[in-house]
Amino acid sequence: MAENEAEGGGAAEGAEAAAPKSKFKLILIIVGALVVLGGGAATWFLFFRHGEDEHHAEVAPPPKPPAFVEVPDMMVNLAGAPGERVQYLKLKIVLELKEEKQIEAIKPSMPRVTDIFQTYVRELRSSDLNGSAGVFRLKEELTKRVNAAVAPIQVSAVLFKEVVLQ
Repeated sequence: MAENEAEGGGAAEGAEAAAPKSKFKLILIIVGALVVLGGGAATWFLFFRHGEDEHHAEVAPPPKPPAFVEVPDMMVNLAGAPGERVQYLKLKIVLELKEEKQIEAIKPSMPRVTDIFQTYVRELRSSDLNGSAGVFRLKEELTKRVNAAVAPIQVSAVLFKEVVLQ
């Protein structure tokens, strides 16, 4: 009976000693599984994911080139205080449109666009056009006014070909 207890005690010690080995094996198996899954995920992101991005790039249509419409040249005298020298402003303007087919739609509205531009520009003073900030404000204001005049057509930008202040 003492031998059985000694054997039972030895078996219990062997089980306790074997328990750390089985935890080590379990941790090793989990780490190995994570490495395999991580490698598979990395392979998928590196090799297969690019194929979908390229596929989407092929599906998207290429952007259409913008279209341009010239506004007749304008030369106006600017508002000034009485007794000041009269100053003139000469503008060459081009309207940028999103599509070529909008050119024919906007041409009947060109007299209205010219009228709106002339009316607005005649109210300006030479100090309103000082520096690039003044020209940028003029461009923004003309874009807003032309979009109101030709709605529902949308003008992307008013571009200056020439601005001369004398």
